[in-house]
Amino acid sequence: MKKIMAFLLVSFVLTACGPEVGSPEWCAEMKEKPKGDWTANEGTDFAKHCIF
Repeated sequence: MKKIMAFLLVSFVLTACGPEVGSPEWCAEMKEKPKGDWTANEGTDFAKHCIF
């Protein structure tokens, strides 16, 4: 039970740290991040939310 609680706490902390995908803050962070470090999903989301 302790392991599950620890996992949930860590998951919550890590997901709560970044801006929401598609937000102006997220788009600004992605523009500063080197394109070679983007994942395929990040590239798709960037095109979908920040370009079009």
